[in-house]
Amino acid sequence: MRVKCKVAYDGALFSGYQIQPSGRTVQEELEKALQKLHKGETVKVTASGRTDAGVHAVGQVIHFDTALSIPMERWPAAMNSLLPSDIAIMEAEKAPASFHARYSASGKEYRYKVYQEKQRNPFKRAYAHHFPFELDLQAMEQAAAHLMGTHDFTSFCSAKTEVQDKVRQVRDIIIQQNGTEIELRFVGNGFLYNMVRIMTGTLLEAGRGKIPPGAVKDILAARDRALAGKTAPAEGLYLWRVFYGN
Repeated sequence: MRVKCKVAYDGALFSGYQIQPSGRTVQEELEKALQKLHKGETVKVTASGRTDAGVHAVGQVIHFDTALSIPMERWPAAMNSLLPSDIAIMEAEKAPASFHARYSASGKEYRYKVYQEKQRNPFKRAYAHHFPFELDLQAMEQAAAHLMGTHDFTSFCSAKTEVQDKVRQVRDIIIQQNGTEIELRFVGNGFLYNMVRIMTGTLLEAGRGKIPPGAVKDILAARDRALAGKTAPAEGLYLWRVFYGN
């Protein structure tokens, strides 16, 4: 039986999602919990994608195969009893054998949180980017409009990106302000390595007047990472939702 789960985690104390030789990872903790449930049997987990060290998730999606006959509604409680407090299984459902957490996904939503308080807040340090500068939200929205649509996003991904095809579709970018907090929402069919963080850094620079909003179109066309803004820090980024089907 294939099980699909929605997973939330606080990325502050993880070295990222994917298992690696050193450092605590989300995948490792999930597989350790499943191994205990399966009496020592190794169970591999597949996720919709990786998240970097310090990046959080509200709606990461995973799948795994199991022979256990645990009722589907009891899977979250069974796994959560064995997981550390900074990971939680939010939902579980039976999935068809053809379902794949990564390859079946039709899109993702990421959110990036910024706060503009004059002094840094130690209680927000792992959950939002401190940016104590005045921002022109209208300029940011004008810049964001150039990022929407289907483009080659070479200028907006890390030089470490391994994929050759850098064409992606950004379906929506919404920028909302609530007091001293700003949330940037990005919805697309997929995102390259560091793409959301580089788009965020570029939009923040547009908001400060360091990049004219119209220049974003030229930055895209140049396919040159050096022309885009700085990569925003990991702590403000959340994998919010993974879409399947329509």
